[in-house]
Amino acid sequence: MKKIPCLVFGHDFKVTRNVTYHVKEYACKTCNKQLTTNSSGHLTELTPQFKEINDVLERIHKKRISKNNRKKIKSDLLVFSH
Repeated sequence: MKKIPCLVFGHDFKVTRNVTYHVKEYACKTCNKQLTTNSSGHLTELTPQFKEINDVLERIHKKRISKNNRKKIKSDLLVFSH
């Protein structure tokens, strides 16, 4: 019964998770169908395999972001101004 509005009007997707800047996970507000962005940038159904890939991508992305932030902080601490 929940799928009838989606069949008639189409899905109403919202972002449920930002994996990286370009990869996101989406879910339909009505029927809870889940999609993700694949390697070519198209939306694909979120399978357990894609879920695992997104988990790894998110972990790598967060690690890289924190590493870049540490470099900025360290470089700012070494600058002396008189």
